[in-house]
Amino acid sequence: MRFLSLILFICLFVGCSDTTEEETNPNIIIILADDMGYGDAGVYNPDSKIPTPHIDRIAKEGVRLTDAHSPSAVCTPTRYGLLTGRYAWRTKLKKGVLWGYSTNLIDTSRVTIASMLKEKGYITGGVGKWHLGLGEGDSTDYFAPFPISPKNLGFDYYYGIPASLDMQPYVYFENDRVVEEPTSHVEASAHRRQEGGGFWRGGPVAPGFKHIDVLAHTTEKAQAFIEAQAGEEAPFLLYMPLSAPHTPWLPEESFRGSSGAGFYGDFTVQVDYSVGEVLKTLDEQGIADNTLVVFTSDNGAHWYPADIEQFDHRANLHLRGQKADIWEGGHRVPFVARWPGKITPGTVNSETITHTDFLATVAEIVDHELPDGAGEDSYSVLPALLNQPGTSPIREATVHHSLDGMFSLRQGDWKLIEGRGSGGFTDPRRIEPLGDEPLGQLFNLADDPSEQKNVYNQYPEIVAQLQSILSRYREQGYSVPRRAE
Repeated sequence: MRFLSLILFICLFVGCSDTTEEETNPNIIIILADDMGYGDAGVYNPDSKIPTPHIDRIAKEGVRLTDAHSPSAVCTPTRYGLLTGRYAWRTKLKKGVLWGYSTNLIDTSRVTIASMLKEKGYITGGVGKWHLGLGEGDSTDYFAPFPISPKNLGFDYYYGIPASLDMQPYVYFENDRVVEEPTSHVEASAHRRQEGGGFWRGGPVAPGFKHIDVLAHTTEKAQAFIEAQAGEEAPFLLYMPLSAPHTPWLPEESFRGSSGAGFYGDFTVQVDYSVGEVLKTLDEQGIADNTLVVFTSDNGAHWYPADIEQFDHRANLHLRGQKADIWEGGHRVPFVARWPGKITPGTVNSETITHTDFLATVAEIVDHELPDGAGEDSYSVLPALLNQPGTSPIREATVHHSLDGMFSLRQGDWKLIEGRGSGGFTDPRRIEPLGDEPLGQLFNLADDPSEQKNVYNQYPEIVAQLQSILSRYREQGYSVPRRAE
């Protein structure tokens, strides 16, 4: 009784808070698969030949977005956009991707997700495929410390491989130097359809580097990072760009035959297992309830019509095209997120978003105002993750970009493509219009989600409207006015 009286006395004269502890910022984990299609995960495609229980678990315990896109249909530009909130075609990289010896693409003065969260007191880590260039100058020197590395872009720690798993040199690097120098040589592998699921290019390799070990090894490094941070007071960021299921398709022996989609499907099962290992580590460390986990892909699956015919598996679901293409199969991607207590389990949201939106979204989560000139193409899509009503549409419009540098612009149901053809891997890549043939492509995705009916000539006013927006975005250097330079 005397204890309760004391508490009442303190509340009357000092004041009592309604909460015993100030709400803390969440840990944030972003898992980025490499070349995984919209139709691979079971939660997106009930007819998928690939079991993905862990990715499906995130969706069941969180939200699944049905209209999420990578800003490019290939690797490097998507990674640039995700980390900086800016379309990569605003840089010197107007088409294609970087290579293993390419130098740093991100200006070290530019705000990234890592540098922003570091400013907010986060421990920032990355594990996996970098593919944004290392060092500076004409070519990266892998026999010396890198003058520019992820450490210069906001990461306290980074461990991974320089580029895609089929690009030389084949080494691991930690922070600003390689773990083992590429003093050996590996011959080019077989075609991807042959035994072992190749392909990789021949070139320099570290003596201890084995392609088949990379996914498991980097997953273990990611788990170790989580375990090391679990007991710390500061929240953490883990950016986890996987090297799979990009070629070479090299599932470990225990995953062989685990899917109905060949080496690619088996490798995707191993990707799902890696996701499960991350979730298991969060549970074991007791920090799952205060961790936002996002799983998505950097572009569509590299899956040809012959693959669909052979395995009866639609890696890109009903979407036209594949990785590298300007059509939806190139850039519409899976996107699931879990944040216990914040995201309602089992939510499905159809908001149009793109990976450049990560920066502004994370900034809103941690209550950080981005400076002018940062995240020029980044909208906060937190309302879509939380499924808040009355907030749609969030983006005015969304720009897509293909391997060959072809542009398209999406607004609402309408999608305009500047030019004809795929702009990527699917033939024909480019078609020159003849006579009265349309100069470009226009699709209404509500009526024609597989982009089969080009109505470019039927709706000149829609073409003009979308072309005007796209031209404005390119000329002014941003698409989010409040962060204009």
